[in-house]
Amino acid sequence: MSDNQGATAFFTMLDTLRLHLLEDPNINTCTYGDLAQIDLSNQTIFPLAHLVPNTATVDPTGQTITFNVSVILMDIVDVSKEKETDIFYGITNEQFILNTMLAIGNKLFNRFKGGDLRLEGYQANGSLNAQPFYQRFENQLAGWNCTFDLTFQNDIYIC
Repeated sequence: MSDNQGATAFFTMLDTLRLHLLEDPNINTCTYGDLAQIDLSNQTIFPLAHLVPNTATVDPTGQTITFNVSVILMDIVDVSKEKETDIFYGITNEQFILNTMLAIGNKLFNRFKGGDLRLEGYQANGSLNAQPFYQRFENQLAGWNCTFDLTFQNDIYIC
């Protein structure tokens, strides 16, 4: 270990999110960091959850750290080969993807807000802000960029 022995809040936050996302049967892969560095042409990784930490704020007492994090939930849009399609739902599974990915983000947020993860000492603050995206990237992905704040105990103590 380096000079930051014992400083694990960042890793705890990432691991907690990753583990709980991968528990969901609708997520195959969880990745981290710059989305441009992920091979999105690899169709076997979808549905995908991607973690992007945005900010970290240490409270004035130094007891907690609040992370603002984006969880990008996405899947590949499939186009129906049938000639007759529903005028409302169209010829893709885009609405199904949006429904499923939002449900995953909502469930994850609520586990921190008042569910089992809050009981473990992790807490979501405020609201879940979810922004949809449609047929992005080279393989036509759809999903949600879910952003929220998570508070964890600060494991750096001043003696």
